[in-house]
Formats: sequence, structure tokens, C-alpha cells
Amino acid sequence: MDERTALERLAGRLPAAGDDCAVVEDLVLTTDMLHETTDFPGGVTRYTAGWRAVGASLSDVAAMGANARAALAVYAAPEFDEGLLEFVDGARAVCEAVGASYVGGDLDTHEEFTVSTTAVGRTTDPVPRSGARIGEAVCVTGSLGRSGVALRLFEAGEIERANDLFRFTPRVAAGRALRPHASAMMDVSDGLARSLHQLADASGCGFAVRTPLPIDESVDSVAEDREERRELGTFFGEDFELLFTVPENEFEAARDATDVAVTRIGTVVEDGISLDGEPLPDRGYTHG
Repeated sequence: MDERTALERLAGRLPAAGDDCAVVEDLVLTTDMLHETTDFPGGVTRYTAGWRAVGASLSDVAAMGANARAALAVYAAPEFDEGLLEFVDGARAVCEAVGASYVGGDLDTHEEFTVSTTAVGRTTDPVPRSGARIGEAVCVTGSLGRSGVALRLFEAGEIERANDLFRFTPRVAAGRALRPHASAMMDVSDGLARSLHQLADASGCGFAVRTPLPIDESVDSVAEDREERRELGTFFGEDFELLFTVPENEFEAARDATDVAVTRIGTVVEDGISLDGEPLPDRGYTHG
């Protein structure tokens, strides 16, 4: 079975799962696993790998509107060399960027470079995926498509620029600022289209989305036409922005609360996911 089928099968056995993090009292916890062949294109430095791997887990904490407290990682590779130190430097740097601490982890030898990360946050009022209501605004932070551009640049041999785009800042501060306003929230790890479907499933609603979407300006440097631009911004994923819903009368307050751009991209409707009136397919990044 693929990842989505496995998650559906597990849902019956783990009824508390389904949000970006598990909630235990006032703690939020999340864990992720990344592999060299599927998650780190050729040219990714170990520093970028440390930043990105730990950042992915911190992004889940951000999606709950929590304060990020700490992160750990399991680092497995064929051998331990300077790359290990570079990885830890990247992991520490992304933690420092969001006010968290990198507190260690575990080491193992493995034939493929593999990382497993865990992040812990704290909040007394986490934002779930299940709170969207009809008529609310659906919004996204920042811009979309950076990771897709990075992949194209890795393939083209523009390694330095690609690594720069591959390092993102988890939206922990934005998540905290949005927490008093957002009714539902998640991070855009699997692409905007798939995330809209996931948020809609959790809330039992639909979304009517419209263009223009906040596509990152870097996309224009690699996209050959409008279709590729749409592909990178809508379906590629791994940009780790926040997708959230907010009541109409709180949209301006939510927008003004954050230091990053917030774009309203549509409205919560009764059912269906559409983009400019046309069905938006449930397509995006899938593990396995």
C-alpha cells in the first residue's frame, strides 16, 4: 500500500492522530524521516540536510500554533566524517532561527544517508486541522514553489543557489501569531493542492480557490511556461508554508499579526476543491 492508504488504515487504530503534531497535555510532538534517494537531491550539502530535516519537524510545530522548544535527530550514514558536523551545524542553525534548541539525538551506520527528526513545542491552545467553517477565508503564508525551483537548479548544477532555496525558515513565529485567529491550520509539505484536500477532509468542507496564487518570484527563472509555473507552485510541495482558515471578520487582524506575507486564496465552501471554478486534483508529493 502507498503512504496515504497506510495512513487511512492506521487512523482506526490511532484515533488521536491526524494533525501535524500529537498533543499531550500542553506539549505538541512530531517526528519525520528523510532518505537520501527520495528527499536529498544530488548536491545537497550536509548543512542544508540538517537544516531542512529538522526544519520539516519544526514546521509541524508551527502548524499547531505552538512555541518550538527543542529538536532531536537520528543520523545514519555509511560512515561518520565531517558531514556529520556540518549536519549538526545546520540543525542547530534552523533551531536558533525559530527560538528552539537542538539537543542531540542518535547515530547509526546505514548504507543510505537517512535522518529521523523529532520536534517538541508547547501551547495550551493548539490549532487543529478540523476547525474550518463555511464562509471563512482560506489563506497561505509566504510564497510557493521555492523547493521545486531548487530541484531544477540541482539538476542544472547550480548547487549554491539550489542549497540556498532549499533552506526554508519554519513559520513558527507566524503560527504563534495566527493561533488566536485561525480556525484550522496545517503546513504545506505535500503541495498546496494536496494540502487543501487534506484540510478539507479534516474539516468536512470544501474550498473555492482563485488565482493569482502567491508564487515565489524564483519560479519565473526556471518555468518555461504558465503550466510549469502552476505545477511548481500548486503541486510540487515541500515549501513548508502555513495553510489556514480564518473567520472573515478576523482576516485583517490575522494578516497584520505576522511578519510574513499572508495571502487570501479563497473561501471555505460546503464541498469540493476548485481553482478558478475548475476541480483541483488531489495531487502532490507522496512518500513511497
